[in-house]
Amino acid sequence: ASTGVGGEIRDEGSTGTGARSQAGLCAYFTSHLHIPGCIQPWEEERSEFPARLATPLEIMTEAPIGAAAFGNEFGRPNICGLFRSFEGVADGRRRGYHKPIMVAGGVGLIDAGHVDKKELRRGDYVIQLGGPAMLIGLGGGAASSMDSGSNAEDLDFASVQRDNPEMQRRCQDLIDRCIALGRDNPIRSIHDVGAGGLSNACPELVEKSGACFDLRAIHNDDPGMSPMQIWCNEAQERYVLVIGRADLRRLAALAERERCLFAVIGEVSGDGKLTLRDPLGDAVPIDGLDLEIILGKPPRMERKVSRRGEKLAPLDLSGVSIPEAAARVLRFPAVAAKTFLVTIADRSVTGLVARDQMVGPYQVPVADVAVTAASFKGYRGSAMAMGERAPLALIDSPAAGRMAVAEAIANIAAASIGPLGRVKLAANWMCACGEEGEDARLFDTVRALSMEFCPSLGVAIPVGKDSLSMRTLWRGRGGESHKVTAPLSLVISAFAPVLDIRRTLTPELKKTPGARLALIDLGRGRNRLGASALAQVYGQLGDAAPDIDPGDLGRFFHAVQEMIEGELLLAYHDRSDGGLFVTVAEMAFASRSGLALDITSLGGDPLAVLFSEESGAVIQYDGDREAEVYGLLKKYKLLEAFHSIGQPDDSGQLQIHQGKNCIFRDSVAALQQTWSELTFRMQAHRDNPDCAREEYEAIADGADPGLQFSATGAVLPASKGDPKPRAAILREQGINGQVEMAAAFDAAGFDAVDVTMTDLQAGRARLDDFQGLVACGGFSYGDVLGAGAGWARSILFNQDMRSIFAAFFARPDTFTLGVCNGCQMLSHLAELIPGAELWPSFLRNRSEQFEARLATVEILESRSILFRGMAGSHLGIACAHGEGRTAFADPQQAMSRAMAEGQVCMRFVDNHGLPTERYPFNPNGSPGGITSLTSSDGRATIMMPHPERVFRNVQLSWKPGEWSGEDSPWLRLFQNARAFCTD
Repeated sequence: ASTGVGGEIRDEGSTGTGARSQAGLCAYFTSHLHIPGCIQPWEEERSEFPARLATPLEIMTEAPIGAAAFGNEFGRPNICGLFRSFEGVADGRRRGYHKPIMVAGGVGLIDAGHVDKKELRRGDYVIQLGGPAMLIGLGGGAASSMDSGSNAEDLDFASVQRDNPEMQRRCQDLIDRCIALGRDNPIRSIHDVGAGGLSNACPELVEKSGACFDLRAIHNDDPGMSPMQIWCNEAQERYVLVIGRADLRRLAALAERERCLFAVIGEVSGDGKLTLRDPLGDAVPIDGLDLEIILGKPPRMERKVSRRGEKLAPLDLSGVSIPEAAARVLRFPAVAAKTFLVTIADRSVTGLVARDQMVGPYQVPVADVAVTAASFKGYRGSAMAMGERAPLALIDSPAAGRMAVAEAIANIAAASIGPLGRVKLAANWMCACGEEGEDARLFDTVRALSMEFCPSLGVAIPVGKDSLSMRTLWRGRGGESHKVTAPLSLVISAFAPVLDIRRTLTPELKKTPGARLALIDLGRGRNRLGASALAQVYGQLGDAAPDIDPGDLGRFFHAVQEMIEGELLLAYHDRSDGGLFVTVAEMAFASRSGLALDITSLGGDPLAVLFSEESGAVIQYDGDREAEVYGLLKKYKLLEAFHSIGQPDDSGQLQIHQGKNCIFRDSVAALQQTWSELTFRMQAHRDNPDCAREEYEAIADGADPGLQFSATGAVLPASKGDPKPRAAILREQGINGQVEMAAAFDAAGFDAVDVTMTDLQAGRARLDDFQGLVACGGFSYGDVLGAGAGWARSILFNQDMRSIFAAFFARPDTFTLGVCNGCQMLSHLAELIPGAELWPSFLRNRSEQFEARLATVEILESRSILFRGMAGSHLGIACAHGEGRTAFADPQQAMSRAMAEGQVCMRFVDNHGLPTERYPFNPNGSPGGITSLTSSDGRATIMMPHPERVFRNVQLSWKPGEWSGEDSPWLRLFQNARAFCTD
């Protein structure tokens, strides 16, 4: 079941008269994984898996890579998500996600002047942007709404869409150029092309006006298709939009510059009717159909349903010890580390990410909230978070809905938002309608949320989607029938504007003397364990579900916001999957800190206290300000929910006491390795197993100090006024890192100019007019010809381009910088660059996977004009590439010469500051850690990591506490370029 939250990537650009996506989120729900060699006690084999369907392990091996690859190539960071596996029996019915769920969505930006679509006028042109029609994606929307296994197999395959992120990138670049024109934006209305293809998008685009369409004007790569297939296929990626007739030439010029395919496929008629003409056969497949018939309100559906009285057994956890429970729960996929899902997705592209999943000096994926900056100046931004409690629906579906909302709100509360009413929710509903009792569960849950709970909170749910066929049917080898039905599954995504992105809280514990930990328990001591991770790892469900009072949740949110405003909190982590035990363990993992806890004040059964998943959060605060914390909680009537539970220490252990008894003790490193076992197993299965083991073993290094950054050269004073050297921020189709690169050079005092390869080829821009040439990151030509090779060949095999670039490189007053894909491209141009004969090529990462990491590099004494005054620095930098491993033509001689002659600028180092080839400290496995080189005269520099994504301190996923100013030490690199141009 594929569904979207807040719009898929293509939806976000199709708002009003044009917008841009900023960051993404995703979620995966599958049945249990059954990883070979790592079968867990709760993963019972109840029957053979249906042969025609991908197994959960296959899905979680391949689907996240595909999803991440699309976002990586398109250029949208994925900085929030979740993964749940579930399978079991409830009241005699098999439950699980043999029909999986993927939720994809995110947040975008739109200018106020582009929010409203404009009135369409008779004679306006209807334009299709993007890819041509193909015989793919026929009936995809219908197929996703069917029970898995009920469709004919050939129809299932026919309904599958194919993606084209580079085409999506080109479409978005064209939309960006249009909206950058402000009031002169030629777009009057825009709509994405999704389910149903043009047959759905075009009527919705011209809903109030009507239009006449030309079937043969549609770009088509399969002329043998029937009119129905051309009109209804879901070939990606496409938009339809309306422009005025006078704007066609201007749009065509912009599209040519961006290499974006477009076609005039119709005209607005103004008669409220839809006409589709086919000149090839002189036919009219659709002749004046009244749009009200297609888009008018459908008759209200009536369903006769009944509630099913479930017979659920209470939990039986007799004989379960806390250490055994902890070991199982930490391995449970909903709880365990999701690093294998996080590091394959670029989390730094755009340069506007202020909080991703990875937290602290050990980069542990435990963030509650994702935060983006609104711009490269100032500290306003956006936040998003997710929540779901699907297994609870098998006990109490309205409670599951309330708890999903509570989890999303408790997560987003970590950002500086202000009043709760600023938060908006998106709801994704997944249900097996038609299954006995499920329709009633859905009705009861929708009513409980939309008419009771959310109105009480003062929070709106303006958008949502659904998939109502969440069951799988198949026959076994012996002919017996099987059915697996998913629980009613609600995924809540919360979005809000952020007042100050610098105030975002994380679970990283601070080593402040006298700091205390406290639990704010919104369960008010009830500690219900129904459908908890603890219950599931023992193959049970239970009959008592956690729930939440809207008054408590609202007061909790406002109390946390006031504590953020007053800078009372040092760390924050919501309580959800795994309960209090997992919450405090993850806080310890983020800081590699020991913890001494006392849960005596919480009373009751320690197993329930530690593993119940009632709503709430653990906070860390300065003990000297405890009275202020008390005062705020008293103000919001939450003092009874407040329990002081302990403090960090240097023991390296997690110790839990109840009264005089120590009920649990284990090393934090050992617990983190248990928690990280899922990632280790999945990486070893999917990627290079040697790299997986190196990362897993690094967790046990008790001497690892974590990330250590130090800067030897200070950022220069801000440049004032002229001269402003001109730098060409060069891009080719598929490049997606040009905006943050331009922002970095702008911050250093440059006149940063957007230059495309088509500008140079058409003579609209000349390299003679620039002192700087900057090749940006991305996936030029989808990297199908090799990393950066296609881009380079468009220069090497074009004599005019070859001469233009060679002349620029030869000028002694110029500098050149290549980053990521630009680095790879320039390495292929080494024959044109004086003094670049020692440069390596760049091959697939050693891990065999795209790597997105915050890594540490040492800046060496080199000839590069960009690194003057920076040698000796150890700095964190964003890495995001799949092919960054250096390969010298002569590995021994060339590499040694490059080092000896000062042409190596940067190398990866470990947390002890030593050059390394070990993963993940060296994300790509480059020999000697080498990741940046320069030419013999220092004017041309290439590097794989992204300094342009960390030139502001707020862009760093982690930084030393004393780095509190606006500029990070990386700004010096761009200032050095300006100094070279102006000295």
